[in-house]
Amino acid sequence: MTTTPPPATEAPNDPRRRRADFITHLYRLHRAISSDNAHHAAEARRTMARLRRCFAGPRQEADAYGTVFDFDPPETEQHIWLLTAGLFALHPQPRHEGPNARPSIGTAMGRLSQDRGDSVQRRFTQLVSVETASLPHYLRQCVQLLATADITLDYYRLLDELVALLGNDPYGRNDDRRQRIRLTWARDYHRASRPQSSPDPTEPDPTSPDTTA
Repeated sequence: MTTTPPPATEAPNDPRRRRADFITHLYRLHRAISSDNAHHAAEARRTMARLRRCFAGPRQEADAYGTVFDFDPPETEQHIWLLTAGLFALHPQPRHEGPNARPSIGTAMGRLSQDRGDSVQRRFTQLVSVETASLPHYLRQCVQLLATADITLDYYRLLDELVALLGNDPYGRNDDRRQRIRLTWARDYHRASRPQSSPDPTEPDPTSPDTTA
């Protein structure tokens, strides 16, 4: 199955197009790990290990620069692309397909909370309420939790959202959008965390014909 980014109409050099190409590359790295070509699989594993280590410090982060800078991130987004690459390496996954194909981190954490309850809710509440400077730390914790349950999220969407949340905004022009993103994550979390109700077997099915008449 080929991995394709969400539909886009931007020019090839548009930042959104470059973001999509970068995330597509990350998904392809994940697919290459299980490739029949041993050389490609080994190289993909090495690249993923370098991206994973970028959280360890400046020296380790520098090892990830090649993977990120090959896609020419805007200077103001470089640190956000590095963060996203590191998060992906902590929880590599195939692109989410099917209905609701672009799950936010709120949706993913909501699904996790159905099994793990209050501990996930506390972690998610921290994520949506912390100051911007602390957001990468709590994102890392949440993605590590999702990895333990193999719950996917959409990295195309995540990178776009993180550019808005973590981008340089000294005059607060992006405040409304940042708040909307956090509210959307919270809404998605609460929708996904609701238990799926099962039909009551004692209640008649309204779609069945009435045979009592």
